[in-house]
Amino acid sequence: MERKPNVGGQAVIEGVMMRGAAGNIAVAVRQPNGEIIIDKMASGSIADKYPIFKKPFLRGVVVLCESLVLGMKALSYSAQVSGEEEEQITGKEMAMTIAFSMVLAIALFIVLPTWSMRFVKTWTENHMALNLFEGLLRMAIFLIYIGAISKMKDIQRVFQYHGAEHKTIFAYEAGLPLEVPNVRGFTTLHPRCGTNFLMIVMIISMFVFTFLGWPNLLERILSRIILMPVIAGISYEIIRYAGTHMEHNWVRTAILPGLYLQKLTTREPDDSQIEVAIAALKAVLPEEEPALEAAEVSVGEE
Repeated sequence: MERKPNVGGQAVIEGVMMRGAAGNIAVAVRQPNGEIIIDKMASGSIADKYPIFKKPFLRGVVVLCESLVLGMKALSYSAQVSGEEEEQITGKEMAMTIAFSMVLAIALFIVLPTWSMRFVKTWTENHMALNLFEGLLRMAIFLIYIGAISKMKDIQRVFQYHGAEHKTIFAYEAGLPLEVPNVRGFTTLHPRCGTNFLMIVMIISMFVFTFLGWPNLLERILSRIILMPVIAGISYEIIRYAGTHMEHNWVRTAILPGLYLQKLTTREPDDSQIEVAIAALKAVLPEEEPALEAAEVSVGEE
């Protein structure tokens, strides 16, 4: 069977965003009245204008940054359509939200772990050991954070849509008609998931930082921030390779930690949530592939 082009997605509030192989994007959201509304978002990448950003290791950084912005736009749209918010956030508010999220992530996953090593340093002066302990603490904080938010009722519904997204992509990759009975039987754990990416980032950063020695606190923080694009680029290439080489046992073994983590970030969806994911995916398929019946949804263009 011919391999299908890679598609990706993201769960949003009461819906799913899908991105097709050609870069086209659609967000499908279930309204309070039960209707599925689809919005086709503007596509395009800086890599289309500057092909150098399509090169290995650079493309991962571009994808990460663009996915962050697109994800925020999709979340804002879904909150408005699902009735969670009355107004869509402005560009300025979105920029402030992204900036705040980045500062919080730096504080939680960079500053806190490396600052905490002052207590471990009373036991050992070995730089490799200190960097290793810092990496383990960073991963522990990450797992505690994911575990904590997964207990929230609203987040659990988002995680159900996350599961619906994965199942639908699996069905598409298997070449099956995109119908609820076909989608339902697939697993919610997908090798190209962003959760896998974050786990790989944690592991790669632990390895890279081990060779940086142990400078003062400010230098450690700055070095970790500066190297994050490098780590993201490496991690993207790993997950990209894994997604297309699952036939190898060593690849399946290597991504197991990320797959197990998805047991926290995905939930089994119900049929209505699968319908939304199917609607989003069909909206980004090439014209020669099955189109979504017009009677099923209302389609709006941005």
